[in-house]
Amino acid sequence: MLGLFKSHRRRELLAAPFPEEWRAIVERNFPLYMRLPEEDRIELEGHIRIFVAEKSFEGCGGLELTDEIRVTIAAGACLLLLHRETDYYPDLRSILVYPSSYIAPTTEHISFGVVIEGTDVRLGEAWTHGAVVLAWDAVKQGTADLYDGHNVLLHEFAHKLDQESGEANGAPPLEHTSMYVTWARVLGEAYNELRRESRFGQPDVLDAYGATNPAEFFAVATESFFEKPAQLKRKHPELYEELAMYYQQDPERYLEDDASEAPSD
Repeated sequence: MLGLFKSHRRRELLAAPFPEEWRAIVERNFPLYMRLPEEDRIELEGHIRIFVAEKSFEGCGGLELTDEIRVTIAAGACLLLLHRETDYYPDLRSILVYPSSYIAPTTEHISFGVVIEGTDVRLGEAWTHGAVVLAWDAVKQGTADLYDGHNVLLHEFAHKLDQESGEANGAPPLEHTSMYVTWARVLGEAYNELRRESRFGQPDVLDAYGATNPAEFFAVATESFFEKPAQLKRKHPELYEELAMYYQQDPERYLEDDASEAPSD
C-alpha cells in the first residue's frame, strides 16, 4: 500500500508544472542544466520536484533553509539519476546543510586496540545510512564552475550511489552481474595509475584525492566525468566509457561546444 501511494504521489509531482522560480534558481546556480538537451532538462526538473518533496533538509550552524538551497542541491543530486531506473537514493533521509566548512569528530583505530579521536574540517560527507552533509558555500562554488572538476555536490551523491551496494567501495550496483568484471578492471587500472602519478606529484585530469581509496576514486571520477568529460575521455577512454554506461549519459557531447573555453590541465 505504501508503495502504491508513493508511486501515485510521484506521478502527481511529475505532472505538475515546474515552478518558474525554481527554474530560475537552477539556471543561475547550476549552469550545467543549460547545457543539457531539452529532454534531459525536462526529466531533471521532474526528478527535482520528487527529490525536494521526499527528502528532509535541515539547516545547521545557524543556516536558514531556502528554496534556493533545496533546489540547487536537488539539481546536482538528480543529475546523477538521469536516464536510469531510480528510487531517489532510498537510504537517504536527510540533507544537513552548513553555511560553510564545519568540524566533524573523527575516530582512528590503530594497532593494539588504540583509538585516536580528533576533529576534521569538512566540506561534505555521505553517511553510510541516512544523511548527506554539505557546506553551502562549497556547493555554490562547485556548481558555478563547469570545468574545474571539483563539485562537492556530485562527489557526495556519487558516494550515496556507491553505498547502495551495501558499502562505499567504488562498485555501485550495476545492471548486470557480468558488468562487474570490466568495471573492476577498468576502474582498478585507472585508480592504480592515479596512485602512481599522485606519488610523484604528476598532474592528472582526476584529482589526487581519488587515490585515497576506491570509493573516493569513484566519487572523484564522477566529478571529472561531468565537468571535464573531454579531458577524461582523452586520458582514460575506457574509464569514460564505463562511467557513460553507468550514468547513461555522454557529457562530452553536450559540453563539446564549450571545450575551447575550458581551462587545460
